[in-house]
Amino acid sequence: MNKLTQGRKSASALASLLIVAGALLIGGCDRHGEAGHAEATAKEEGAQLEPVTFTHFSDRTELFVEFPPLTVGHESPFAAHLSTLSDFRPVMAGKVTVTLSGGKQPTETFTVDRVANPGIFRPVAKPKYPGPRKLVFRLDTAQGSSVHDLGEVTVFADQAGALRAQAAEKPEPPGAIAYLKEQQWKTEYALSEVGKRSLRESVAATGTLRAPANQDAQLTAVSAGQVVAAGQFPQIGMVVKKGQLLAYLVPRLGGDTDIATLDLAMQKARLGVQQAARERERLEALHKQEAVPERRVIAARNEESLARAELTGAQRRAGQYRNDGGSGGGIAIRAPISGTVAEVGVAPGGFINEGQPIVHIVNADRLWLEVRVAESDIGRLGEPTGAAFRVDGFDTSFEIDERHGGRIVGFGGVIDPVSRTAPLVFEFPNPQRRLRIGMAARTSVFAGKRIESLAIPAAAVVDDNGVPVVYVLRHGEAFERRQVRLGVRDGDWVAVKSGVAAGERVVSKGAYQVRLAATTPAAMGEGHAH
Repeated sequence: MNKLTQGRKSASALASLLIVAGALLIGGCDRHGEAGHAEATAKEEGAQLEPVTFTHFSDRTELFVEFPPLTVGHESPFAAHLSTLSDFRPVMAGKVTVTLSGGKQPTETFTVDRVANPGIFRPVAKPKYPGPRKLVFRLDTAQGSSVHDLGEVTVFADQAGALRAQAAEKPEPPGAIAYLKEQQWKTEYALSEVGKRSLRESVAATGTLRAPANQDAQLTAVSAGQVVAAGQFPQIGMVVKKGQLLAYLVPRLGGDTDIATLDLAMQKARLGVQQAARERERLEALHKQEAVPERRVIAARNEESLARAELTGAQRRAGQYRNDGGSGGGIAIRAPISGTVAEVGVAPGGFINEGQPIVHIVNADRLWLEVRVAESDIGRLGEPTGAAFRVDGFDTSFEIDERHGGRIVGFGGVIDPVSRTAPLVFEFPNPQRRLRIGMAARTSVFAGKRIESLAIPAAAVVDDNGVPVVYVLRHGEAFERRQVRLGVRDGDWVAVKSGVAAGERVVSKGAYQVRLAATTPAAMGEGHAH
């Protein structure tokens, strides 16, 4: 939507005007004769004409322009400030064409093909024809063209007429906050237009980000012992696959157990297997000659199987206490899920007690948002449909809904007797794993019902000692502090019940800087490159 605002700079200019006017009254008439009085007065008064300002938005750029009132035969230099609406940065190159048309007079064109300063073009107009004229600015850049139609302006026959016209105008209302374009361009700054939006009703709640129950594995020691590496020892941030061997836990030897005893038991078991195998072979040969019954062969086979089982057990017991450079031995510690190592509870070769954590693995590709909904909000919430939340360190909010892969895991049916809240759990994808488990989330849970309301970006609202305020654009470099009454919040947008009107523009990025300019103007610098 195109929008045009017009204003006049009044404070300092009006003071200068009064001083010069007083000086003219005291000494002007003594220096001029009757014939040249009117012309000289107009010339001296014309030097004190207040600049005219316009602010206009096209679909691509914002124009804020200052210039002296247009007067026939006099040069009027324009200070045209142009910003791109995509990022509110200054236009760095291009051509600006100014046209005066209409009023049953020929069209006049004035052009400048380069910037004087970043974002500022300085075309100069010297009108030839008085009366009402249509003023249009056109910007041509390599990225395209942008037209700013400022509507009808008056070209005065002389500067005395311009001064009389300005004197008849109403002064600008007090309370304007000056925040110059040069300051805007050097900071994070943006404007948003107030308009109607369809917003979802919601309730506010606190939440915490967690890993899904089946994507969070805490490996603990099944017995006291030494943890030794099996290749690369786990470290924080290491990506592992399900079933991957991470380390070995070599249990601590019992009071009456040593390696020699385990080796002896394993050797005895090995000899037992050999003896049982020979006995089974002897009896099978005799059975073929019908010298022994079949039952003795079956018993020998069973004895051999039992001996082999005893050997396997002895090998495993001994293997728990042996580790040849990580190539074998000990209790294998394997990753139960695919994910990322979040914590490591022991150093390579370190000893650990039974039950102590060894490795914590999480898969953060998807996360849970566990929200605590206040008892008083449950009735108003009804059946939740989704949520939006914000966490510290991120400028934007995150939304959970089915369209973006989110879902409701469950809504608790029991109120916690201490906090008087019920748990509500959402699951959602976590692209690039930007969010971290354990983050606190300021959450809005959507109730599903929609309302139509004037809305502004939530970032535009500043908490001024407990009072919500916004900064509304008067013209390109002047803003007004407004107290607002807010309604429901839907993600990055909030309903506003009073304080602003549709079509106005509020500072949606950099509002704190404008507030600083209002309270401590000196801190924001001073002066214009005009």
